[in-house]
Amino acid sequence: MSSPAPRKARSADGNEVLRQRVVAALEDLKAKDVREIDVRGKTSVADTLFIASGTSARHVKSIADEVVKFAKEAGVMPLGVEGQAEAEWVLVDLGDVIVHVMLPRIREFYGLERLWTVGDDGADAAAND
Repeated sequence: MSSPAPRKARSADGNEVLRQRVVAALEDLKAKDVREIDVRGKTSVADTLFIASGTSARHVKSIADEVVKFAKEAGVMPLGVEGQAEAEWVLVDLGDVIVHVMLPRIREFYGLERLWTVGDDGADAAAND
């Protein structure tokens, strides 16, 4: 088994361009309930997570494909894309930005937003509602 590809640090400007391209891709294919979470200081794996929903497995896969396309247009090759076969939850690893596209039932079950926002101002109260 080969070791994972090393993560490349991008400049702040490069990260912002990538973030904007991800947002554009999600908007372009009408992803639902898009959430952007700043995870700097919580993990060394990434700086930003995007979590979005699709209305069907086909929609989830199409959104993830669009994210990959837009990232490549910005000069960023994905480090990995997982879950395309089932397309209930597709993860697109763009280095400092990770995008999760999920069916609503899968998103609700795993509750990634709750996991990554515990301890954030106001997030604990919202998670307990």
